[in-house]
Amino acid sequence: MTITPFTPTALLVTGGAGFIGSNFINRFMPRNLGCRVVNLDALTYAGNLKNLTAVEQNPNYRFIRGDIGDAPLVASILATEKIDAVVHFAAESHVDRSITGPEIFVRTNVLGTQTLLEESRRHWQAGAVPQFRFYQISTDEVYGSLGDTGFFTETTPLAPNSPYSASKAGADLLVRAYHETFGLPTLISRCSNNYGPFHFPEKLIPLLIANIIAQKPLPVYGDGSNVRDWLHVQDHGAAIECILKNAQPGSVYNIGGNNEWQNIAIVNLVCDLLDSRLGRAPGTNRGLIAFVKDRLGHDRRYAIDASRLKIDLGWSPAYTFETGIAETIDWYLTNQSWVDAVTSGSYREYYLQQYGGAQ
Repeated sequence: MTITPFTPTALLVTGGAGFIGSNFINRFMPRNLGCRVVNLDALTYAGNLKNLTAVEQNPNYRFIRGDIGDAPLVASILATEKIDAVVHFAAESHVDRSITGPEIFVRTNVLGTQTLLEESRRHWQAGAVPQFRFYQISTDEVYGSLGDTGFFTETTPLAPNSPYSASKAGADLLVRAYHETFGLPTLISRCSNNYGPFHFPEKLIPLLIANIIAQKPLPVYGDGSNVRDWLHVQDHGAAIECILKNAQPGSVYNIGGNNEWQNIAIVNLVCDLLDSRLGRAPGTNRGLIAFVKDRLGHDRRYAIDASRLKIDLGWSPAYTFETGIAETIDWYLTNQSWVDAVTSGSYREYYLQQYGGAQ
């Protein structure tokens, strides 16, 4: 496979104040000193500028509060900043919220992506930059659910089962269409479940940690036997950078951590690790487990085959789950001020004072 390296000089990162986006920026900028990064984020509930204190004073970093569906704003950023790559993280991403309120998922994930694609097409076709990439960050949930065996590959048909995953699949298909119809140089990657620092505590692992510390119940859907493949957010960032710089336009890659775990096994592991760290008797935290009614349309198993990425581009995960989860727990324990600010909502005051407006 012939690789034509691409070196971005001005990156537009959408949703860069969220969990994966902020970790990507924090990792990318020290490794790419000659590249400017513009972070466009609407700062909805999951956006937190305190995730980015490590880069906020960097002269090559700029934050803009705005909506990816605002076409004039997007066009202005692309032109003014001479953007040559868009890395598109911005999305509504919580499955439970998509079940109770699907509309915002369609508006942001589908229509917002189409706006970004259209303005990127115009920018690219105007010849504003020598090279260009539009990179869609997607999810393995677009593939649907697996049985007890098998893996998702890049050729697995899309079969989303939740409004969230359907909205991401719709966005992926629009990205593919813009490549096939207009020749826009696009990339898509689909990752498994991420974990690590700065994760909003509505998701499984940070929710477990927060509730165990507070000695609150640990809700587990159904019997806890649903299986997910877990990917450390730093491994994900490394894979994204590798794909952005080395993959051929039109490519689709799966990114997985080779870490399949039943949900109940993760709950038990986190309970046991925090028993030790919090000085509680063995088994204490498991007593907090509370099985609850299963989620509607709850996919049984996800498992990623990321061998194409390893074969083509040489990427493989650096973290084992055991190492990554221990580091993650320690991060939350030593960053309780961040957790407290998110839990109380005071983190929102931080950016409202600077950028105004209400959400």
